[in-house]
Amino acid sequence: MNIQEYISTGILEAYVLGELTEAERAQVEKNISMSPELKAELSKVEETLEAFAMKSAIKPRAEVKAAIMDKIPGASKIVSRQENAETKVVELSTQFNYWKYAAAASIAFALLTSYLAFNYHQRWVDTQANLNNLITQNQQMAQNYNTVNHKLDKIQNDLSIIESIAFTKVVLKGTSNEPEALAAIYWNTATEEVFLSVQELKGISKENQFQLWAIIDGQPVDAGVFDGNFAGLLKMKNIKGAVAFAVTVEPRGGKESPTLETMRLMGPVAKS
Repeated sequence: MNIQEYISTGILEAYVLGELTEAERAQVEKNISMSPELKAELSKVEETLEAFAMKSAIKPRAEVKAAIMDKIPGASKIVSRQENAETKVVELSTQFNYWKYAAAASIAFALLTSYLAFNYHQRWVDTQANLNNLITQNQQMAQNYNTVNHKLDKIQNDLSIIESIAFTKVVLKGTSNEPEALAAIYWNTATEEVFLSVQELKGISKENQFQLWAIIDGQPVDAGVFDGNFAGLLKMKNIKGAVAFAVTVEPRGGKESPTLETMRLMGPVAKS
């Protein structure tokens, strides 16, 4: 049980004023017996209401009292004898009623303000949640926008390489290990840049990678490793003086020399 929420309901004030049912009073008394904090709060409520009632007590006018006594048969004979006692009774009754109604009004006001506070708080929570959702959506849209822009930039860059006369296209065809395999190399002999494009190449295990080789002066030179699941052009190592290119399957990370038995692709560089 949340003690502060329980106190804010005004149940303790209603308990002090006797406005609860027997079952409700029993439940309050049970809660008080289990919580020193509630017991202390009850004492504060009793002291506050008592002080409020005593301070606000109003003594009735003498003519009101006289009018009431005139309507009671035989009252005039005992007025003098009961003067002081009746005055105290009227004062006490007036104080009690004023206390009761004032406390009831205070409870009603407290309940109203509590409801309004809860209502506005709930609206604030809902507004904050909606704002957070909008922020999340905007962030996702921005991320998607950046992703699309990045892909468009890459496509444009790839097209500029494919269409550039500065790049020589080397077609790599499948070997007996995979006759349907097909790829292409785009090689700029001036800048030595090499880009790889794969059209058809079967997958391999995660423990292995494809390795590109450049045949230079009759010797295979490592041109980089790659996985088969990429789109567009893939930048490989710079190469100078190649007469052919080939692709083999090697352990992940590549090797210093190719495993010829696993060769998947091979293609010569056209003579200019």
